[in-house]
Amino acid sequence: MFIMAAFVSLTLGATAMPPTPDLTYAAEKAVNSVVYIKVTQEGKTRTVQYVDPFEDFFGDFFGRGGGSRPQQRQYKEPDRKGAGSGVILSSDGYIVTNNHVVENATELIVKLNDNREFKARIIGTDKQTDLALIKVEATGLPAIAVGNSESLKLGEWVLAIGNPFSFTSTVTAGIVSAKARSLGTGIQSFIQTDAAINPGNSGGALVNTQGELVGINSMIYSQTGSYSGYGFAIPVTIMNKVVSDIKQFGIVQRALLGIQGQDVSNYIDAQREKDKDVDLGTTEGIYVSSVETEGAAYEAGIEEGDVITHVDGKKVTKFGELQEVMAQHKPGDKVEVSYLRNKKAKKATVTLRNAQGTTRTLESLSEEELGIGLRALNETEKRDYAVKQGIIVTAVRDGKMKEAGVTKGLIITKVNDADIATPDDFYEQVKKANNSSERVLWIRARTQTGLPRSLTVVLSTEKDK
Repeated sequence: MFIMAAFVSLTLGATAMPPTPDLTYAAEKAVNSVVYIKVTQEGKTRTVQYVDPFEDFFGDFFGRGGGSRPQQRQYKEPDRKGAGSGVILSSDGYIVTNNHVVENATELIVKLNDNREFKARIIGTDKQTDLALIKVEATGLPAIAVGNSESLKLGEWVLAIGNPFSFTSTVTAGIVSAKARSLGTGIQSFIQTDAAINPGNSGGALVNTQGELVGINSMIYSQTGSYSGYGFAIPVTIMNKVVSDIKQFGIVQRALLGIQGQDVSNYIDAQREKDKDVDLGTTEGIYVSSVETEGAAYEAGIEEGDVITHVDGKKVTKFGELQEVMAQHKPGDKVEVSYLRNKKAKKATVTLRNAQGTTRTLESLSEEELGIGLRALNETEKRDYAVKQGIIVTAVRDGKMKEAGVTKGLIITKVNDADIATPDDFYEQVKKANNSSERVLWIRARTQTGLPRSLTVVLSTEKDK
């Protein structure tokens, strides 16, 4: 018994895991930089038709007859309340959070860890990365120290700080369980962690043991909607670029390589399922399944069937890593791509492009720059103008819409093949067009006399690099 115990003790001593680090320093350093965001979405006002049963009764009683007539009534849906987290990036009030936390918000209240509250405004959002930049008018705020997500290692301890279930200033600990994780949504390069993350943590901080920000907590993997073992954070390498672009241009300058592809390992597995033997000369990298004609990779000579292994000397073993590298670049940047063709090593210098196929800088087009006022049609107007839904132009001033021929009183029914029933529907199409390859609004409308109109509004506001 004594010998066995001694043997076990020696064995454990040789293979024991390193002690858990003291995480109190990181928690104390970062917790005051994470804020609680209270979100209000104003309920929409709707017009409905209804029939007053008493009108029919009294009509018959007093001999007026004619039955009940449809009437219109407006009602306002209740305001919706939500909450999330955010991270203070600068002492003058810039705060980063998730797009899905602040999307469609009509009021934002930011509560600091010392219980001070400020109204916030949205500076810009990016749905593809699920990031948003907001600002409060204050100074001397406790800004977080931003670290380097690329230096994170598997198994490294991290803290998730946020406000789950409205429990403010909550800190949980775990390890980095995967990097460059692809989930099939937007930019697919997440840090995966087993630090407990729940609803309300969205937009909060993932920090390393030095209390430095390494990621923005974004989502969980769960069958129930609550934590079940895995959380995912947007790396700060992506966050830094998105925040910088929103500040400078109002829109993210997204650089594209111009390929479709998949992990080499996934490609090989798919071919083996078809009883095909594949030898690409490597089991890591990005298999190029297609190349966009006239795109950046096409111009550089990259072809379908090539395997990308490095970008600017950095090894890329899976598609998530390639996306993270691309997310740090702007259109017009030149990158050196190393790849294999028929197992032979090649290199190419690629000039990255935007979704419009150019190397120019894009700027967002605000609602003010469109130069119009809009409101939804009421039920009487829908009947009079013989349309099922639509919005009416109530005012026109100098701007893109006036340049395209939009006039006061015009009834807009469709934009880019989407039905338009409210001004919100219209501006949602503007947002989508701002980030599309064409940046154009194709408007179907009619005059109040019933004449059909088709208009084209070009949103592009490109500037040479």
